[in-house]
Amino acid sequence: MSSCKHKLHTLLPSQILSSCGVGGGCTGEMRAHQAKQLNCGITIPNLGFGTYSFENDRDTTELAIQMALEMGYRHFDTAKIYGSEPAVGTALRGAILDGRVERNDIFVTSKLWGSDHHDPVSALKQTLRNLEMEYVDMYLVHWPVKLKPWAVCAVPREDEFEPLDLETTWAGMEKCFEMGLCRGIGVSNFSCRKIQQLLDFASVPPAVNQVELHPVWRQTKLRQFCGELGIHVSAYSPLGAPGNCWGSNAVVENPTIQSIALKHGATPAQVSHSSPITAIPLSNTLESVKVALQWGLSTEASVIVKSFNQERMKENMGALDLRLDDYDLLEIEKMEERKIMRGEFLVNDTTSPYKTIQDLWDDEI
Repeated sequence: MSSCKHKLHTLLPSQILSSCGVGGGCTGEMRAHQAKQLNCGITIPNLGFGTYSFENDRDTTELAIQMALEMGYRHFDTAKIYGSEPAVGTALRGAILDGRVERNDIFVTSKLWGSDHHDPVSALKQTLRNLEMEYVDMYLVHWPVKLKPWAVCAVPREDEFEPLDLETTWAGMEKCFEMGLCRGIGVSNFSCRKIQQLLDFASVPPAVNQVELHPVWRQTKLRQFCGELGIHVSAYSPLGAPGNCWGSNAVVENPTIQSIALKHGATPAQVSHSSPITAIPLSNTLESVKVALQWGLSTEASVIVKSFNQERMKENMGALDLRLDDYDLLEIEKMEERKIMRGEFLVNDTTSPYKTIQDLWDDEI
């Protein structure tokens, strides 16, 4: 594998497939290949495809990834705790072997779970075996939480927490980078304060901070802080994760988002970014999706969308063709904020290093 300075291969027009069917031709698909420069020298595509799913099996996930590739998605986001690494690897490897895509064309992100903080190198090697790949493009510390090595559930038990030793964990992440097991390293769900603490001892700064980001949780302070430090912000749940057990329709159902969507003939989701919700009339929902997603892209963040529904996947891609004006952005800035993924499952008053939600987020919630 080449060094971190290796650039993503740019797709030739002949490689752009005609199946996107969104936004008039394949403009959105072509723009999906546009990317943001990272501080480690590589680039990350603007639009990513999330692979977390509680209810879908491996075959369903593989099929969704194959459809995503055909539509032009090139960033695929997974994690050990998602259980989707084998499906991601099988689908991408098949496309590479068939000549539909080259390894340099795709960007794969995975994440270190809390039970592997004691040995990130071994954890990443197992991820690579799951993916059947030689390297991932980005490896993130999933949460600033350390768990017992046997903790395998997404919601830890009270007796599974250990004191956080971020310096040792990050040294292991840097080792992964030095060994060429990943092209960049970063964090997820980190506050400004936790990033600053990490920078106090890091030899290699994080390239990415993947966080919840959407019009109802705009993260202005964090975005500014990361921007000043050259750390790219990547948005998960850009539509508020509707359909997930912890998610909400608050983004696409917001009257401001719906009003902007009607104005542009877009979906509220495209203004923010994710998948339509059945509770809202379909036409309004589709427009709101584009509005929500495009807002996320307007902040210079990359956006990770999650839907295994073919039409919704196309709709999410269509957000790339929407343009919000200054009035739209000002109206969104007026919206009341609330965090949806609060992380209560990582808080307790006995064994967790975080006794309250405010401890977990350092009063940034």
